[in-house]
Amino acid sequence: MKTLFDRSPSFSFEFFPPKTTEGASSLLETVVKLQEFHPSFVSVTYGAGGSSRGLTRALVHDMQSRGIPTVPHLTCVGHTESEIEEILEGYIGAGASAIMVLRGDPPRNREYTPADDAFRHAADLLRFIRRWEDRQRLPQRLTLGVAGFPEGHPDSRNRIKEMDFLKAKVDEGADYICTQLFFDNHAFFDFRDRCRIMDINVPIIAGIMPVTSISSMNRMAELSAGTNFPARLLKAMLRAGGDKASIERIGINYASNQCSELLDDEVDGIHFYTLNRSKATLEIYHNLGFNNYFDLERVRNLTRYYR
Repeated sequence: MKTLFDRSPSFSFEFFPPKTTEGASSLLETVVKLQEFHPSFVSVTYGAGGSSRGLTRALVHDMQSRGIPTVPHLTCVGHTESEIEEILEGYIGAGASAIMVLRGDPPRNREYTPADDAFRHAADLLRFIRRWEDRQRLPQRLTLGVAGFPEGHPDSRNRIKEMDFLKAKVDEGADYICTQLFFDNHAFFDFRDRCRIMDINVPIIAGIMPVTSISSMNRMAELSAGTNFPARLLKAMLRAGGDKASIERIGINYASNQCSELLDDEVDGIHFYTLNRSKATLEIYHNLGFNNYFDLERVRNLTRYYR
């Protein structure tokens, strides 16, 4: 039976549902270009409070119809048990065999009462999905992913407790962990070691997002509270003196070196946060020596060159 991790390390991309015709057309171009690399899977995000639920489902249907293994995000916020069951049935009907299970962000533009949610934490939703599977007697068990935070969860002050919460998600049935974006590989390797100490032995996929502009870096800082931007990356950006092309090149080269080191240290997979664009990801692939299909032996021969 084919799984997300038949190829190791895995390579995957993340998209968000476009809200306009122009955005949909642009995303289709991105998908076509990145599909040449035969990704292990692509994931599709889910707006705060389930705000893009319908768009997410439509995009999942579209991706699956193109033969692309697709992992929709599913969040706790703003959902009842019956809504979750309906969503699961819809995704399985679309051919999806994996889901990314998240607590999710509260909605921004409407009143929100956490007590109304059927699930307070991702572990609660994981438990419900596994029990729902048992009741449905599905022929194939869903592959369930959860989020990990190498530099610490923004809502957690206690890093030891935080690992307990991650372990609880794995114990409730998570099959893999995909990390929040990071720029310091030491933080990832330390996180991976702490997971193994906690007997968390599922695949841990590294989340990578190249900096392509100063404005995109500022957005990352806003969206990913707690993310550390290493001094060597900031110094390189300052040396560019505001030149947009130079800043983009620096960001892509930095991410390429990150990926090279991760691959050399036998990472389970790399997940690219694409922002629905293909250029940066394509250039990283080419910097690593790939033309179209991921070749592990070529990686082992080339990674040290790019470090």
